[in-house]
Amino acid sequence: MPMPPVPDLASLSLTDIARLAEENKLPPVDRWNPTHCGDSEMRIARDGTWFHQGAPIGRQAMVRLFSTILRREEDGSYVLVTPVEKLDIAVEDAPFVAVEMKAEGEGHAARLAFRLNTGDLVTAGHDHPLRFETREDGPRPYLHVRGGLDALVARPVYYELAAIALSGGDSPPGIWSDGAFFPLEPAA
Repeated sequence: MPMPPVPDLASLSLTDIARLAEENKLPPVDRWNPTHCGDSEMRIARDGTWFHQGAPIGRQAMVRLFSTILRREEDGSYVLVTPVEKLDIAVEDAPFVAVEMKAEGEGHAARLAFRLNTGDLVTAGHDHPLRFETREDGPRPYLHVRGGLDALVARPVYYELAAIALSGGDSPPGIWSDGAFFPLEPAA
């Protein structure tokens, strides 16, 4: 079955985005517990590029398909899982990258939707929180996607978030989305 085309975020309302996200049924990877079979020889780079045996995977449809069977284990490792096999996959930072954002409303009534590098749509809120970490190389914003899987928010999208946070007048500065508040600075 072919994967549906990646939607154009700019042409969708947040209601449309929420409906599409709800319709995107994923395999029940959390219920699959096959025997560990080894290493997939795959890696997801920090920029979201998927590699197999050292070469980038050029077909976006393959990346989208593999992303639907990705799971994070209790020990923090990542695996690709099917009903009959489980293979390790290396992830340099986060398995997804939030590459585009659409905002509607302001303050407490704001809603922010993100398109991931895999084409998935996620609306930030209580079930999909944003968090901001500070590291030696600067701030790192993340969006929770599902089941322990996060998306690193791409730098241009982070700048959009920072502008919203700084213009909002909240103390500390932060982001509102779908009734939830996410401070821009990590808790001390």
